[in-house]
Amino acid sequence: MNRSFTLRALFVPFLFGAALCAPLSAIDGPDVAGGEWSTWRGPNRNGISPDTEWSIVGAAEPLWSAKVGLGYSAVAIHAGRVYTLGFDVEKDRDVVTCLSEDTGEVLWTYEYPALIFNNGHEGGTLSTPTVDDDRVYVKDREGKLFCLDAATGALRWSKDLRAIYGPELGLWGFSSAPVIVDDAVIIDAGMTFSFDKMTGDLRWKSRDYGNGYSTPVEFAARGRRWLAVMNATGLVILDPATGEEKALHEWKTSNNINAATPVIVDDRIFISSGANHGCAMLRWTGERLETLWESKVLKTAMNAAVLWQDHLYGFDDGVLKCIDLDGNEQWAERGLGLGAMIVANGFLVVMDKDGSLVIADAVPVRFNEVHRFKVLDGGKYWTTPIVTGGRIYCRNSLGDLVCLDHRKAAAASAPKG
Repeated sequence: MNRSFTLRALFVPFLFGAALCAPLSAIDGPDVAGGEWSTWRGPNRNGISPDTEWSIVGAAEPLWSAKVGLGYSAVAIHAGRVYTLGFDVEKDRDVVTCLSEDTGEVLWTYEYPALIFNNGHEGGTLSTPTVDDDRVYVKDREGKLFCLDAATGALRWSKDLRAIYGPELGLWGFSSAPVIVDDAVIIDAGMTFSFDKMTGDLRWKSRDYGNGYSTPVEFAARGRRWLAVMNATGLVILDPATGEEKALHEWKTSNNINAATPVIVDDRIFISSGANHGCAMLRWTGERLETLWESKVLKTAMNAAVLWQDHLYGFDDGVLKCIDLDGNEQWAERGLGLGAMIVANGFLVVMDKDGSLVIADAVPVRFNEVHRFKVLDGGKYWTTPIVTGGRIYCRNSLGDLVCLDHRKAAAASAPKG
């Protein structure tokens, strides 16, 4: 086993082709106006920001900054509030923090005992909160699930998944984010669970497929709704109403880690893993998964690739790549390290290994960098940047969170160089 891949492979802190198969939120998803980014991978759960009112060049200074604790959790943004999760080293506790979107003022915190899980890195939180109306859902790396009041942080209900249901805890814990499907909250911890989002009552649970690093994706196909879940066994298609297994494509890696979220591509599903394993394009027929191709061209160890205009962009370990939907490499850019990225308004927005935000054209012709500037120092940069409401949110593993002002009016005070 290559230990360097093992130590880096799990951290997932965590609009196309609606005819046959698409992420369900792309069909009947939430209102994405303003600064909404209420769940992992954004309002359409695909790593693409719908924000077109942001400028490549922003204000000279951050709008605000905050210390939110150790970890890799991204932010969730809803109704003018920013939610994230970090580990307080002095207290040995995880802290859910709610901040003002405009000022960064801490509005409330919720704490609970937690282990640091510093296996080969600084440790800390992995999963990203999900906000649904007046509730925020948080799952920790030990398998505890919390439903909090979004306005006050008061606990509404909680579940200890390991204590009640017994899923096996992997070396780095669980990193998948909660997913809202109608009136249920779906969570993967090796077993996939569906709970009533208001009461926490169990609707169903799947068998244990091993580990729980990847976040499930709901999608629609041939008039039905499905869940695509990656786990240590492979890609599983479940019925979101009952949890019944409909198909399983085995995808075993040397370290039993499949962390990247599956990517829905019309009637296909793209899966990818690190540990020198590779990627595959599968077709979902509604009854079975068919392999269209398999390759080592793109090995996304942590953050999933992003589908943009019939191409996939993602990190092949330490190399940012663009491939077409047949698995052909279009370009490869070295030097960015094992970073994280999204797509916003036709641009790649990338955090590199040195804490710089890199903006490049999202085109298959070549990697064309258009702007780069330093935003953070220290730690690791495995958390995806987020572009929404004319702001860009960036975080390092040490818990430094910055909100950059990229509203178009801020371009006049842009940084030089």
